[in-house]
Amino acid sequence: MYYRASLAVLALTFAYSSPALSQDATAASPYAFERGYPTPEATQKVRADALLQRALVAYRFWYPTVSVEGIFQGNRNVGIEDGKQWGIASTGPRQVGFTLNSDTPYGSGVLDLSNGPMVIELPEGAFIGLVDDHNQGWVQDMGLPGPDKGKGGKHLVLPPGYDGSVPEGYFVGRSTSIKNLIALRALPVGGDVKKALDGLRSVKIYPLAQADNPKPLEVIETTEKAMDSSSLRWEDNLQFWQVLHGVIDAETANPAFLPMYGLLAELGIEKGKPFNPDDRTKAVLEQAARQGRDQMLVSAFDSDRPDRKNWPDRQWEWAGLVADNAQFETPAGIDLEARDRWFAQAIVASPAMFRRDAGAGSLYWLGARDSSGAYLDGGKNYRLTIPQPVPGKLFWSVTVYDSATRSQVQTDQDKAALRSLFELKDVKGSEPLSLFFGPEQPKDSENRWIKTSPGKGWFAYIRIYGPEQAAFDKSWTPGDFEAVAP
Repeated sequence: MYYRASLAVLALTFAYSSPALSQDATAASPYAFERGYPTPEATQKVRADALLQRALVAYRFWYPTVSVEGIFQGNRNVGIEDGKQWGIASTGPRQVGFTLNSDTPYGSGVLDLSNGPMVIELPEGAFIGLVDDHNQGWVQDMGLPGPDKGKGGKHLVLPPGYDGSVPEGYFVGRSTSIKNLIALRALPVGGDVKKALDGLRSVKIYPLAQADNPKPLEVIETTEKAMDSSSLRWEDNLQFWQVLHGVIDAETANPAFLPMYGLLAELGIEKGKPFNPDDRTKAVLEQAARQGRDQMLVSAFDSDRPDRKNWPDRQWEWAGLVADNAQFETPAGIDLEARDRWFAQAIVASPAMFRRDAGAGSLYWLGARDSSGAYLDGGKNYRLTIPQPVPGKLFWSVTVYDSATRSQVQTDQDKAALRSLFELKDVKGSEPLSLFFGPEQPKDSENRWIKTSPGKGWFAYIRIYGPEQAAFDKSWTPGDFEAVAP
């Protein structure tokens, strides 16, 4: 949980890094005062600057909230009702969502706690899952990285302020919101996707009040449906604030967020009150949405932090900058760069996702540049060399994402990943493996090429499931993307 003191510091830090205050420290104040009082022109400028500063702070802090609402809305748009159904899918490019993968079938849905605690009953199996609250704050892990360790069990999610009895025999998580996201993956052991989807179908989600006679949420498969489970349609315009107002109005207040609720009130967003900004405020909010989004994308794709790299001589970076921590906390406070970077390109947070040891369930490296340091270009052809064997007990993959949508690239190939369980299942031995990316397929590259689109940028994730120590201690090193002739 974010602590109140940390949030106050967070707000101030964001404000002092905003464009209105990013001036030469030796320059005179942009505001004119006479006899200690602001001139009318100074007051007008201060108020305009302060409104933009507050909007930028609010945008970056509440972005994860609007992002998770995008997941909920994506499900609603294909007929999955909150608290009544949940969706499962073997995802591909047709499912738009921040850095979704094609490796493991997904299950996702809304856990609605408005009528009391909810139970998630997992069978034994290769599941990786979590529950996050409406602000993408971590509630609990499930499956292999959770307390059941893949042996199955009943997980109980308690609503905010719950003071009722807690029955024995459950793994318990306490949420700070009424609506929560369940995100569950089933590992396709041996490449058996159908078995993995059937595993998700066997999961039971129901109210604790029905424990004696459960009526689980209905399972809806959306593998063949085009979906947009992102916040892309909202993130750079006034709808961002309208969606956020809807969440604030419907949810319980989180006591740890008091400074940030106060910030929203300055922008006209308050629980129980309509959101009707005037034209001037609308213009500022739209400006803040565009600038805030762009600031977060710089953190995602052009960070200058030395700790972003595992290998100093490679362009690959850690997708998540903070290890073993779902709330981006460090001894110095909240790591703002890490928080912005993660939620600009990805969804959900859990301590298990950011572990950097051989006990981690999976790891993620981000590649956005070629060996020369230039951003990857959809109009150019590249080779990537992966040393064999890859240090993963389970499987590994390379997935390609459109840099504008942070979702899998969409081309007539209808494929965005090269996976050890599928396209690369016949790779044997210890010889380095060459993979290819670009608009034109090289000769003799069947099942080793992903098509990209000229005029678009892209980036890639290397994922390793069940990573071994060599994935962390630098004794195994992937190549960089090398530009090659078509």
